[in-house]
Amino acid sequence: MAYQLEELFWFGAIVLGLLYWWSAKGVKEIAVNVIKLHCKKMDVQLLDESVVLRRYWFKRNVVGKLQVWRSFHFEFTSTGVDRFSGRVIFLGKKVLDLQLEPHRI
Repeated sequence: MAYQLEELFWFGAIVLGLLYWWSAKGVKEIAVNVIKLHCKKMDVQLLDESVVLRRYWFKRNVVGKLQVWRSFHFEFTSTGVDRFSGRVIFLGKKVLDLQLEPHRI
């Protein structure tokens, strides 16, 4: 049975989409764990247990390998009343930066 070029293209696109989804899911799980540990260390509470992917792009790492750059955002509280924002940035599966908005202690 011979496949047409269009069928092979769509099959390849679906496979690549699934691979990206699987990788993104793993990085998000890592992000949630990193954020929870950091919030505990900083004595603040992660709100809603939600971490949201805001942006992604392709960037090169220090050795020149092309990887996915991701920016995840989340909300936390230090007082139980006020909400503050935070951000964690990944390159591949490595944390590049984790920032918490200035907040009350």
